[in-house]
Amino acid sequence: MQKILFLFFVFTFISCTQQETETLSIPAEKLTFTEHIAPILYKNCVVCHRSDGIAPFSLITYKDVWRKKKTIVNVTQRGFMPPWPADPNYSHFVGERILTKEEKLMLKLWVKNGAKEGPAAALPKAPKFPNGSLLGTPDLTLYLDSVYLEAHGQDKFLTVKIPFSIGKDTFVKAVEFVPGMGNNVHHMNGHLLNYSPLKKANVFDGTRVANEQANNFDEQVLKLKLKNDDGSDPDRIHSAVNYLPGVYPVLYPAGIGGFKLSKIGAFVASDIHYGPSHKTMIDKSRINVFYAAKPPTRPTFELMLGTNGQSEIIPPLVVPPNRIITCRTKGIVPDDISVLTLNPHMHLLGTSFKAFGLTEQGDTIKLISIPRWDFRWQYFYTFQKPVKLPKGTTIIVEGVFDNTVNNPNNPNNPPKTVSDKRATMKTSDEMFQFIITWMPYKAGDESIILGK
Repeated sequence: MQKILFLFFVFTFISCTQQETETLSIPAEKLTFTEHIAPILYKNCVVCHRSDGIAPFSLITYKDVWRKKKTIVNVTQRGFMPPWPADPNYSHFVGERILTKEEKLMLKLWVKNGAKEGPAAALPKAPKFPNGSLLGTPDLTLYLDSVYLEAHGQDKFLTVKIPFSIGKDTFVKAVEFVPGMGNNVHHMNGHLLNYSPLKKANVFDGTRVANEQANNFDEQVLKLKLKNDDGSDPDRIHSAVNYLPGVYPVLYPAGIGGFKLSKIGAFVASDIHYGPSHKTMIDKSRINVFYAAKPPTRPTFELMLGTNGQSEIIPPLVVPPNRIITCRTKGIVPDDISVLTLNPHMHLLGTSFKAFGLTEQGDTIKLISIPRWDFRWQYFYTFQKPVKLPKGTTIIVEGVFDNTVNNPNNPNNPPKTVSDKRATMKTSDEMFQFIITWMPYKAGDESIILGK
């Protein structure tokens, strides 16, 4: 009997090994870093894993990868890396970083067979990224005043003014926020104030930083001196620049999006949110501005559903302890629109997120599904081509929240009631939000290439 079991084990092991090998285009023992592994990592990983990237270590050289080879196999086989929460079987977006079954198997069998380096001549050129940007070389870089963060175990929220003077009015096609401390900046919502020299004598006047948790926050805001000299409000462009963990900015094709930039103005980093930290740090974040040669011919707009948005959450986002609840929110499209980018947002109790359109004819238009929500990676998902939502389409958003001890991300032990009622945006509170960037539909929009 023991002999039979032994032979069965050997046969099963050999069969599984052969099956793994047979799915590859080459024998597993011939896998090398330079020929097979580097192309996978360069395509999917080094945008973060490089010397000046947001990841804690680089994966450019063979030595880099050799040191982390077991970790690479572990996180890729479990689906944690590369981080791409959206379900590719539901909808597709620009910049997807998803390993195929063969690529995962290559990584696994390469390490299993000794992690050979391979011929140096076969190594592809490593991707080059502009220093301090994911988009390119900016036309203008504005630095936020250094923010001193003492060691603390709580969230910190600031409002920061970044004034500028550029000599003449121009147009902007994109604005990029680059966190000085990528692992500690949770989010930033920024708008642009365009001033007229006739109404603002000195745009640089006033303080630069206001602490939103201070008792005299209103007084601090006054010291920022954001209004015109006569007390009126300047022209304001909402959501001129935003940031969330893992965000990869996308440049829309020429003419789509963008806005005017006056020769004097200020970006206001509203609600710049630093997560809890147990060491003292100094943050020096910056804003990169990319000019446009012409004014936009297709302006874009935002629709926000859920928390702080235009639609009610049902049931209200109040999650009692030891409960799992499903919340929904919805909105109706008043006219034909072309959807460009989606931004789903939840906090630590969120476990799944789905959004779709339901037309008046009963057709379903898939927008996004995130079956395993990850608070650490919250992208602005840009469609490969605009998605048309016809007039009358109902946008339906569904979110699941787990406030039990079985949720490893639960900020409270034991669990306690968590909600979005105070709209504080604290990590330990909750949010259920869906932001859609869109433009009025025109015939042919479905053929526009938004990115590769």
